[in-house]
Amino acid sequence: MSFFERQFKLKESGTNVATEAIAGFTTFFTMAYVIFVNPAILGQTGIPKGGVYVATILAAVVGTLIMGLFANVPYAQAPGMGLNAFFTFTVVFGLGYTWQQALAMVFICGVINIIITVTKIRKMIIKAIPESLQLAIGGGIGLFIAYIGFKSAGFLKFTSEGKAYAPLKILGDDPTSATVVAEGANVVPAFVNFTSPVAQVALIGLVITAVLMILKVKGAILVGILASTVIGIPLNVTDISMSSSYKIADVAQTAFKMDFVGLFSDPGKLALVLVTILAFSLSDTFDTIGTFIGTGRKSGIFDDKDEAELFAGKGFKSKMDKALFADATATSIGALFGTSNTTTYVESAAGIGAGGRTGLTSVFTALLFALCLLFAPIAGVIPAAATAPALIIVGVLMMGSFAKIKWDDFEEALPAFFTAALMPFAYSITSGIASGFIMYIIVKVFRGKAKAVHPVMYIVTGLFLLNFLLSALLKL
Repeated sequence: MSFFERQFKLKESGTNVATEAIAGFTTFFTMAYVIFVNPAILGQTGIPKGGVYVATILAAVVGTLIMGLFANVPYAQAPGMGLNAFFTFTVVFGLGYTWQQALAMVFICGVINIIITVTKIRKMIIKAIPESLQLAIGGGIGLFIAYIGFKSAGFLKFTSEGKAYAPLKILGDDPTSATVVAEGANVVPAFVNFTSPVAQVALIGLVITAVLMILKVKGAILVGILASTVIGIPLNVTDISMSSSYKIADVAQTAFKMDFVGLFSDPGKLALVLVTILAFSLSDTFDTIGTFIGTGRKSGIFDDKDEAELFAGKGFKSKMDKALFADATATSIGALFGTSNTTTYVESAAGIGAGGRTGLTSVFTALLFALCLLFAPIAGVIPAAATAPALIIVGVLMMGSFAKIKWDDFEEALPAFFTAALMPFAYSITSGIASGFIMYIIVKVFRGKAKAVHPVMYIVTGLFLLNFLLSALLKL
C-alpha cells in the first residue's frame, strides 16, 4: 500500500493521485487571485502590501495543509474576500481602528471559532438547520459561484437611469468587473456587447470547458483554464511579464503585529469591539458551514456515515468535525501572519467538480501556493477571464440540490428561495443564510409550529438580527 493510499484512502473515495492532482491545480488556479487582490484591499489601511502578500500565501499554505492532512477533505483556505473588505472599509475606515487592532479582532474571532467548534456548538448549528434550507444553501452557493464567474468574465455591465457606470479600480479588480455604484432599484445588470477582449476570452473558455464536459474529458475544467490562458496571450488579457518585488522576508512587517492593548484601552468602546468581533465570527462561521453543506453533501465527501459520526461520535472522528476544526484554527493563524480572516474557499468547489475527493487535493493546492513564495509572478499569469468559466460550470453542477426542494409547498419554498436568491443578489453566503433563517422562523411562528423549530435556530437567528441592527446603527 502506497503512502498516498494509507494517508488519504484514495480507493475508498473512488479517486487516484492523478485526479487529485488535477483537482488541486484547478482549485489553485480558480483562487490564486487572492494573493494579489488581498494585499490591494488590505493595503489601503496602511498595512505593508509586501507583508500582506507573504502573509496571504502562508495563511493559505498552512490552513490548506491542515485541511488536507488533518481532515482529509479537498478544501482550500485563504483570506476571505468579503471579510477583508469588512476589515478595511468597516473596521478600519468606518470605525477608526488601526490595522494592528483589526488584526487583534481577527485573532480573537479565530479563538472564538475554535471554542465553538471544540464545544460542539458548530455541530449543533449544522444539526439544527432543516433539510430544505441545507438544500437551498447548496443550490444558492452554486448561483453565487456562477455569479462570481459571470462577473469575473466581464459578461455584465451595470446601468442606472440608462447610463453605464465605469467600474472602479481602487481594489485592484479586473477593469471589466462589476462594481457597486449605487443603492436602490435603478441599478440594473445587463449583458455586455462582448467587444472587450476579457469577455471574449472568457466566452471562448466557457465554450471549450462546456464542450469538454459534454464529451466527459477528464480534467475538463483545468484544460479549459489553461486553454483560455493561452488564448488570452495574443489578446493582451494574459499578462506574461511576471514582474514582482515582494520578498519572503516582507512578512516581518505584519507578523505578530496585533495590538490587543490598544484595542481594549477604551472601556467605552468595549461593546463596539465585541459587536465587531461577533460580525467577523458570524460571517466566517456561516460562510464555512454553507460551503461544507453546499458542496460536501452533493459530492459525497460528507456522506451519511460521516454525518452519523458527526452527531453521535465523541472527539474528532468524522471528516466534518475535523474540517470544521481545521477551518477554525486557520483564522487565528492568518492573523498571526498578518492578514484578515482565513476561511474555507467556496472556489474549492471547482476542484471538487474536477474530481477531488480527499485531502490530497488540498495538499497539491497548498504546494502550489507555497511555490508562489519563490515564483510569485507565476500565479498572476492566469487571468480572471480564464478561471471565470470554471466557476460558471461549477455553478451548473451544483444546481441539482434544488430538485429536492418542495417548491409547491410555500411554507418550504419561501425560506429556501430567500436563502438561495440572496446569496448572489447580496453577494454574500452569510446574508443568504441569515435571510433564509429569518424567513423560516417567520413561517413557523405564523403557522403555529414555533415549537417544532430547533432552539439553536432561534438563537442564531437572533444573533443575525442583532448583527443587522447594530450594523445599521453604526452607519448612522
